[in-house]
Amino acid sequence: MEKQKLLINGERLKNTIEEFANFGRTERGGVTRLALTEEDRLARDYFCKCCHELEMIVKVDDMGNIYATMEGVDPSKPPIVIGSHLDSVKKGGRFDGALGVLAGLEVARTLKENNVKPSAQLVVMNITNEEGARFEPSMMASGVLSGKFDKDKMLAKKDTDGLTFEEALNKIGYVGEIEARIKEATAFLEIHIEQGPILERENLSVAVVESVLGMVCYEIVVTGESDHAGTTPMDMRKDALFAATNMIVKARSKLRTLDSALVFTMGRINAFPNIHTVIPNKVVFTLEARHKDPAIIQKVEEIILALPEISDHEGCTITAEKLWDRQTVFLMKNCVTRLRRLVNL
Repeated sequence: MEKQKLLINGERLKNTIEEFANFGRTERGGVTRLALTEEDRLARDYFCKCCHELEMIVKVDDMGNIYATMEGVDPSKPPIVIGSHLDSVKKGGRFDGALGVLAGLEVARTLKENNVKPSAQLVVMNITNEEGARFEPSMMASGVLSGKFDKDKMLAKKDTDGLTFEEALNKIGYVGEIEARIKEATAFLEIHIEQGPILERENLSVAVVESVLGMVCYEIVVTGESDHAGTTPMDMRKDALFAATNMIVKARSKLRTLDSALVFTMGRINAFPNIHTVIPNKVVFTLEARHKDPAIIQKVEEIILALPEISDHEGCTITAEKLWDRQTVFLMKNCVTRLRRLVNL
């Protein structure tokens, strides 16, 4: 018996994406929908409403992850999960993350309207705080699910207003049960737009991801002394910002020679007391790097840890703390192969 071939309704998916973009829409068509904000709550509520209309079973776990399940022919099979995240960065894109969730919703809608029951359960999943734009680190809830992060430590993470992740999760009413957590899956599928320029440069409309790059992120603290900006001679200063900029320039110079595929970012920097008439006594900045080869990541760490010795520290003290890291994850070869065949790559 030939398998039934179904096509999704592309116009409906497009309209759904635009509907969700209303939750935090910015002036230029982007989205600001930080995790566990009112905008995030509204998007979650609407997602659940759409799933209930399809008679899907909706559950929420203890980290606020949402699972909408469509019954399958064989309940003994692990589910096929399609999902991503609905939270965004500040002034992010309306496709990033949301497309992965809403593509799953469109698959469920297509199956429902054609009276097709999948062979295994279909779960459409929204993952909490993947971006980490409000509560660091990124991929927080998925990290807890995978055992990478400690739940209690993540619940205690605070935003810039001092509100904890746990408090914010309770505030929007999305605290569920630990028993609802996903434990196994036949496959996890995600269509994702990361807002990178490569596909456009290569004149491609779609690509198949083979791996998730290994990554390391350090926080570097430079401690000097605050003095008056007008009365303290240059040779008597311990300027933390000068020391930090020396380190950043040296790090960039060293890291860019390692491998052309290495990407690295100093994405967050704060100077204290941040007063124009006072010499900065403390600077905190992050250095993040990503590469497929763990040997390259190891060399990155060696350079970071050597920065206090190979750059002018201006008399300041320097500490470097690894915030988190991950090994390169290679995706399921059979899924990658089938996807390549489907999109003719």
